[in-house]
Amino acid sequence: MAPRRKKIYEGKAKILYEGTEPGTLIQYFKDDATAFNAQKKATIEGKGVLNNRLSEFFMTGLTNIGVPNHFIRRINMREQLVRQVEIIPLEVIVRNFAAGSIAKRLGMEEGTALPRPIVEYSFKNDELGDPFVSEEYIIAFGWASQQDLDDIVSLALRVNDFLSGVFFGAGIKLIDFKIEIGRIWDGDFMRLVVADEISPDSCRLWDVKTGQKLDKDVFRRDLGSLTDAYTEVARRLGLMPANTTSLTKPTLIN
Repeated sequence: MAPRRKKIYEGKAKILYEGTEPGTLIQYFKDDATAFNAQKKATIEGKGVLNNRLSEFFMTGLTNIGVPNHFIRRINMREQLVRQVEIIPLEVIVRNFAAGSIAKRLGMEEGTALPRPIVEYSFKNDELGDPFVSEEYIIAFGWASQQDLDDIVSLALRVNDFLSGVFFGAGIKLIDFKIEIGRIWDGDFMRLVVADEISPDSCRLWDVKTGQKLDKDVFRRDLGSLTDAYTEVARRLGLMPANTTSLTKPTLIN
């Protein structure tokens, strides 16, 4: 890492540094893996390299179809230049199939197809365990307006359409995912953009035929090698050589 770089924020999987240009940040992807609100922790060699490349791939794809996001360019294997945004303190979750908390809350079998994509929200607060919140809470506490929420749902469903198609083409079922949304100001004009990252850390991904998990549930539930799972996702998306079996020494295709 470059010396004298000003750290803006450090989370569980990434560090944000002051950017090289006004209004930008450098997003650094760590190898740290956490689950259950950081009660379970590990260092997975190469994870940050892979998530950096995968997030670049997805954000670039969103840009190409007109979905605004904070990504500018990848700088190196672990860093990317992003626009500085005002993050709305919500995790925006889109569910296509029952899994995780919704399966537990409603007593549904994991993998059950939902009647339509469901968008829900959790309040970003690790100490509270990112509790689920309703639109009524969000508006009452001033985290976002009704117009913001309408725009957020529209963005989230467009991201879902894009990701579902990309993954299905690679033989992967998009069970659910979460994104963060930020505000960018241009004078008095404000627009909402997709921020943070899109990677197997923030998605549930199952093999279409076998149901094999290819996401962070591998780490949460001790189902095998997280490195192998993420490497398989990158390989299927054409970001790694077809014969790649391990990310210990990442060989990514530019």
